[in-house]
Amino acid sequence: MTQTRQLTIPPEHAGKRLDQSLAELLPEFSRARLQTWIDQGEVRLGGVPAASRKQKVWGGERVEVVVTPSPEETAYQAEAIGLNVVYEDEDILVIDKPAGLVTHPGAGNWAGTLLNALLHHAPAAAALPRAGIVHRLDKDTSGLMVVAKTLTAHTRLVRDLQARAVTRVYWAVALGRFERSEGQIEAPIGRHPTQRVKMAVVEQGKPALTYWRVLRQYARAAWLECRLATGRTHQIRVHLAHLGHPLLGDPVYTGRARAPCAFGRQALHAVRLGLEHPRSGLAMAWESPPPADFQQLLSDLERTDVT
Repeated sequence: MTQTRQLTIPPEHAGKRLDQSLAELLPEFSRARLQTWIDQGEVRLGGVPAASRKQKVWGGERVEVVVTPSPEETAYQAEAIGLNVVYEDEDILVIDKPAGLVTHPGAGNWAGTLLNALLHHAPAAAALPRAGIVHRLDKDTSGLMVVAKTLTAHTRLVRDLQARAVTRVYWAVALGRFERSEGQIEAPIGRHPTQRVKMAVVEQGKPALTYWRVLRQYARAAWLECRLATGRTHQIRVHLAHLGHPLLGDPVYTGRARAPCAFGRQALHAVRLGLEHPRSGLAMAWESPPPADFQQLLSDLERTDVT
């Protein structure tokens, strides 16, 4: 909630920069945040917006600071964002996430996320860690996700994910020709040593295991089915790039590899999800047909690039 703080610059601050003075008078706020408010005209001296953060103060000035919440503080707000609900009961929610929807708030995406949509769809999720999200899909990956609706379900699903008891199967289109029809990639994944926005296969990374098989080999790309045994960040994208077959359309891991046709995102879709229900213990499974852009990609490859 926005509020206005009123204060008077003390005489001993004479000659200081405005942002320096405010940082001492309002220590509960970072200097960077105070500078942002000054830049946005939210700080007024004598009823007039401050000229700049470097403006000198001389003591005795009346200051008004409009305190606005930071994006991080308002990130966990309910938003009326439509969800494609595949299954729902008192314990879990299975959704088919569209490409382009960020899973939960973070730098550059503090609103308009799946988490915000969940808080609107199921307000009680506000009491759960990350509104019940137990695993994530990248922004430009489409497909099935399960979300917990109770703390008990959350605990059980997290445990099952760690025990590799949840089945997660993806369809992918990777560049190049595969010499074998199936295989596995077992290689640890961690933060890239020099490019912090990327993950990489690194010796000190966390264990990661991906199973893959070729559904259709084209001249310069292959349609794959990938099954996750673990769930590391960007796992399929990193593992296939490490194998020398990055995902078609992946803006981060493709490098200079040339794609046989254009695609506006990484070609990855979570097509099947299977688990034991956290309350009943019954085995449950769902399938999601790939979205129109993915189906069009397969058609294009079939028509123009088939072996």
